[in-house]
Amino acid sequence: MKTRTLIVDDELLARERLRQLLQSEPDIEIVGECADGREAVDAIRRESPDLIFLDVQMPELDGFGVLAAIESEPAPVIVFVTAHDRFALRAFEVHAVDYLLKPFDRERFQMALIRALEQVRNREGNALARKLSDLLADLKGGSKTPERLAVKSGGRVLFVNQSDIDWLESAHNYVEIHVGKQSHLLRQTLEAVEARLAPGRFVRISRSVIVNTDRIKELQPLFYGEYAVILQSGVRLTLSRRYRDKLEQLGLD
Repeated sequence: MKTRTLIVDDELLARERLRQLLQSEPDIEIVGECADGREAVDAIRRESPDLIFLDVQMPELDGFGVLAAIESEPAPVIVFVTAHDRFALRAFEVHAVDYLLKPFDRERFQMALIRALEQVRNREGNALARKLSDLLADLKGGSKTPERLAVKSGGRVLFVNQSDIDWLESAHNYVEIHVGKQSHLLRQTLEAVEARLAPGRFVRISRSVIVNTDRIKELQPLFYGEYAVILQSGVRLTLSRRYRDKLEQLGLD
């Protein structure tokens, strides 16, 4: 039995891209395409899709508004599609709801689709409904920043407490997280990880480095407006002139 799938995105090219990718999947039946949230609500009530690729940013009624307006049973599996909503990305990760960040490639799409189809096969309406309800509640009420970062390593998933992190640095398409004498690689951009860090505790001191302010032992002025940032571990970092406005967060004015 094929998975009944609905595409919801206000961008024509985005809908065409998703349709092209989904049409090559033998287990997928596309039951409709919607260009706005209100049209999506009608289509969901009419078609009762198993799976929805749902754009987050849409005029009038966005993706979250669509979820708030529907009461499907069992709840459809949702793969969110978004371009730049950092706050939403944090919320999706906390609630283990998958998403596609535009622009996405075929490999990332396949990963999201495999997860979604697994959820469809094993879904329990009440569990999915609770997950989406909790997500909406956090989005409406101002979701708390997750206290831990999940890092895949050697087939395992390690959970790193933010309070244990000394500093982070960009390493091409990865972020290297330094925790004491250990380091972990996270396959994300530094900007994406920064959006998930507790505000106030972490400060970006250069284009490629973020530091935990609780780990700073000393600041030493250098030439041309730069500062040496000495951590309790003895690690020496540099606050670049471009980020001098961060000095106030570090206790200097």
